[in-house]
Amino acid sequence: MNKENRIHCAALRSKVMSANEAASLIQSGMNVGMSGFTGAGYPKAVPSALAKRIMDANVNGKRFKIGVWTGASTAPDLDGALAMVDGIEMRLPYQSDPTCRKRINAGEMEYIDIHLSHVAQFVWFGFLGKLDVAVVEVAGILEDGRLIPSSSIGNNKTWLDQADKVILEVNSWQSSQLEGMHDIWYGTQLPPNRQPIPLVRSSDRIGEPYLRCDPEKVIAVVETHAPDRNSAFTPPDENSKRIAGHILEFLQYEVKKGRLPRELLPLQSGVGNIANAVMAGLNEGPFENLTAYTEVLQDGMLEMLKSGKLASASATAFSLSNEALAELNADLARYRERIILRPQEISNHPEVIRRLGVIAMNGMIEADIYGNVNSTHVMGSQIMNGIGGSGDFARNAYLSIFMTPSQAKNGAISCIVPMASHVDHTEHDVQVLVTEQGLADLRGLSPKQRAKAVIENCAHPNFRPALSDYYKRALQFSPGKQTPHLLEEVFSWHLRALRGERM
Repeated sequence: MNKENRIHCAALRSKVMSANEAASLIQSGMNVGMSGFTGAGYPKAVPSALAKRIMDANVNGKRFKIGVWTGASTAPDLDGALAMVDGIEMRLPYQSDPTCRKRINAGEMEYIDIHLSHVAQFVWFGFLGKLDVAVVEVAGILEDGRLIPSSSIGNNKTWLDQADKVILEVNSWQSSQLEGMHDIWYGTQLPPNRQPIPLVRSSDRIGEPYLRCDPEKVIAVVETHAPDRNSAFTPPDENSKRIAGHILEFLQYEVKKGRLPRELLPLQSGVGNIANAVMAGLNEGPFENLTAYTEVLQDGMLEMLKSGKLASASATAFSLSNEALAELNADLARYRERIILRPQEISNHPEVIRRLGVIAMNGMIEADIYGNVNSTHVMGSQIMNGIGGSGDFARNAYLSIFMTPSQAKNGAISCIVPMASHVDHTEHDVQVLVTEQGLADLRGLSPKQRAKAVIENCAHPNFRPALSDYYKRALQFSPGKQTPHLLEEVFSWHLRALRGERM
């Protein structure tokens, strides 16, 4: 398809208008569901036009703010543009934009950090209020009005179903060969009428390749031709390679012990350079015929699909560098048979994750000596991005692995601390901690046994003596001996960092 023939439905072709005209249909105070997940498949034109409209209102002394709901992070021309003009009243569920982050941490924008699997059902339940408008990017519109999804699905199915009004952006930059890659399941129901999700292998297709939308709800169609926000990944550094090496060694041991099959179990991997390093290690490792059941398909997984190490991958979005995207588009017809993009209510569904026995590997900001993990906040109160889907996978995975370098800020900060300054994943959901120093297998260990394993295997040598000293004194002076802590000094490490000192 080219730009001129992406809209095949006559009824919707009659609603084509400019981005400025479409943006004028969004009013202050509305909740707007935007497509987009990790910089893929977000609307490219309407948010920027809306930001200009909000800026004009601000100049005239009129307050203009909206609620912005997405699948996950988007891009500077959506989150950034709207945050720059102070146009977002409430943001959910995940963001990674620096301007958004600055406003949230300054108390100028409300933010709800929520498990990604919860968003769609919370909207269906009415927990988040009314969804006024959906702004959704698609790759094309069929004659009968069905929509070809673009490079992410996220919460688009729910936005189209639940919004009072819909604005579609038809992006001719998205490859027409995406058609057929998606799997949209329309079998979800509200309690007490829920039925089991009929997905027993990560490669199963249980739905249909198109999104449905009532044409009567569509108030505007905007044609665009603009790229996704594609992020380059730096080559794995030495720490990332060592973390990956520890994980591969651990997985080989689990196979040897008979706790994992030779082809492992479906892989889930968070976003980032460490995750890509793990994928690179798996691509060079001994495992064959691997599968993935994850949220985001990154460069590392694409390389594994290319090499044949990865037989299939299920996700809800792409997050590729420009080079990897070119590789994908050059052979999309072949990749389309082995990649499935699903709504995030399915890609992140706890029941499915538990059933498939996913191996979950996610990053973190810090962990404490008992295995509690902070993946969202710096020094306890400053949000970074959000929990994303890590909680969905960690609590329900067959193996729950969290990884990070052992120190940050050129050695000023230890990523292993006495007590996490914010807890996203409790010790009950964390089975394995990994840094470049080593791996701590926490399964079957009591809190005191966990502390010894974490300090000995994961802490940086520069901080290990201080952690050991704290733990020994806690054993002696803590009023309770199940999870020994010295409450009068447990956050002293973070307080020193806030003063600009070494932890």
